Amino acid sequence: MKFSLKKIGPGLLFAGAAIGVSHLVQSTKAGADFGFGLIWALVLVHIFKYPFFQFGPRYALATGESLLSGYKKMGKGVLIAYFIITFTTMFTIQTAVTIVTAGIANTLFGDFISTELWTIIILLISSLILIKGKFKLLDQLMKIIVITLTISTIAAVILALNNNSQPLTFTQLLPKNTVEIAFLIAFMGWMPAPLDISVWQSLWALEKQKTTSDYDVKNSMFDFNVGYFAAIIIGIGFMALGALVMFQSGETFSAKAGEFSNQLITMYTQSLGSWAYLLIGIAAFTTMFSTTLTTLDASPRTMAKTTELLFGTTSKHSYLLWIAILICGTIAIFFFLGSEMGLLVQIATIVSFLTAPFYAIINYKLICSKHTPAEWRPSLKMHVLSWMGILFLIGFSIWYLTML
Repeated sequence: MKFSLKKIGPGLLFAGAAIGVSHLVQSTKAGADFGFGLIWALVLVHIFKYPFFQFGPRYALATGESLLSGYKKMGKGVLIAYFIITFTTMFTIQTAVTIVTAGIANTLFGDFISTELWTIIILLISSLILIKGKFKLLDQLMKIIVITLTISTIAAVILALNNNSQPLTFTQLLPKNTVEIAFLIAFMGWMPAPLDISVWQSLWALEKQKTTSDYDVKNSMFDFNVGYFAAIIIGIGFMALGALVMFQSGETFSAKAGEFSNQLITMYTQSLGSWAYLLIGIAAFTTMFSTTLTTLDASPRTMAKTTELLFGTTSKHSYLLWIAILICGTIAIFFFLGSEMGLLVQIATIVSFLTAPFYAIINYKLICSKHTPAEWRPSLKMHVLSWMGILFLIGFSIWYLTML
């Protein structure tokens, strides 16, 4: 298949949505607290979540409809369950990613305005990009952001390795106490992303097809794999940065957004040199801004489609209405719980992991059903990997719940 950058889009949107709190916050913290000891978790969760993410664009382009339409065919109760889960989590998720983005902006561009004001500015800029430029601008912008992010992260890791004088150890660790297990589950909850992003992927794939006529199932699989591989590489990169710069340093990260981002950037620049401030700053800000932008697009997009399917009403203003609802809810949560960034991130990531089996099972059942053309149903290898993934997600969820 001939490579064309025009046929790359939703895969990088996936990477933009995925490479956020899970990478900048959770992966860095994993490296800082455990060194390279949790690489096994990062690799396994990528392997076992892979089929369920991939089923999103596969189903959409094989059938011409989103996963949401497929959920409705499986029974209205499935779609209602999706609506409830999404409505109860989208505000916390948007707040968590926007808080971190605002904290980094405050550190990078100066604290002449508060983190609260930065939050409102970032949400307004993101909404203007989405309303004015719509999907086409989001698609084009994300290519620049993800490429910039990948290059700056790899460069930072190389510099950290050159400056490292301590022997590297890759002994793998299994968290033992309740706090460590809670972190592990939170780490895997958003690594590389919550499974409901598969729904976002299906909608983005259909939007991409409107602007690129020959964007078909095969192109979408290649596109998705590019984005997924980028998420893995950058996840390992941020874990390496945490391990190389902060592991066994005696430092701990603050739970407050502004202090966390300042700690993060200062930590790297002290180790790599003050000249690296801009490099790390660009990597950190593009990481979080891409996530803020894509989540602000995706949650309203999915909720607009869900309400349309549930109630049979179509409105061209539904997407804009849900953006407004999400922004208002995010600002409200921020002003009440803004100082508790660590708590918000942990709640959002743990809930994402505990709901992952639901998405894994319904995505698998849908892609194997009569609603999917036979030629695009999973191969035997993908069947086996899906079964293993479902057992993995259910097993770790039960393990976490029994440890509470």
